Amino acid sequence: MLFGLPLITDPFFYAVAAPAVFLMGVSKSGFGAGFGSLAVPLMALACTVPQAAAIMMPLLLVMDLLGIAAFRRDVDWKLLRFLLPWALLGTVVGALLFRALSPSTVAGVVGVFTLLFLAQRLLFPPRADSPPPSRVSGALLTVTAGFTSFISHAGGPPLNAYLVPLRLSPIVFTATVAYLFFAVNLSKWIPYAWLGLLDWRNLATSLLLMPLAPLGVWVGVRVARRISALWFYRVLYTGMLLTGLKLVWDGFLA
Repeated sequence: MLFGLPLITDPFFYAVAAPAVFLMGVSKSGFGAGFGSLAVPLMALACTVPQAAAIMMPLLLVMDLLGIAAFRRDVDWKLLRFLLPWALLGTVVGALLFRALSPSTVAGVVGVFTLLFLAQRLLFPPRADSPPPSRVSGALLTVTAGFTSFISHAGGPPLNAYLVPLRLSPIVFTATVAYLFFAVNLSKWIPYAWLGLLDWRNLATSLLLMPLAPLGVWVGVRVARRISALWFYRVLYTGMLLTGLKLVWDGFLA
């Protein structure tokens, strides 16, 4: 019990939830952005995907607030104004299809897409004079990011597929993503309540895990402001690889 509220008591849940929350916090700083999508799949080793997503909601709110405070001067507002409506459209689609689609199916599709994008980037790296991706592809990928974010807080891989080729500086990349997902995650609260995903047990469990949220963001912010662009994208690609493999496993092989 926490403040008289029921808690998840399974020790294995906390063994996987603690690193999952910390990784999500680090990813909210932009450093290790690919790793954030591992949070719900990791927690889903000990509970259902919808429950894991619901437990992450209050934690994401704290992480997002810390992230936007840290990077408020570095946002690409023009890019954000383009991304935000499409991302919010994706959350609407996610809310409408949440009961119809299996979270494992969504995870598998996102995983395959992530690995294909990563393979394309590594096997056929773009030249310095390569044109940026089209706005049509940007809109489609951002809708997908909003959708997968609603289902399992895994909006990073589709969004990265659009943003990485833009070759933004690490700090601008980080700030713009932080503000985008702050708005996206805020928009999920009413649909999550409507779907019956928010309850006192999940909320109490979130509160118990809460100290890990600012710790992860603090670590990530300190690194994000010091890392070179080369290493920033290397870490991002590593996160995308691990995320893609884990999502494919959860979707098609587990």
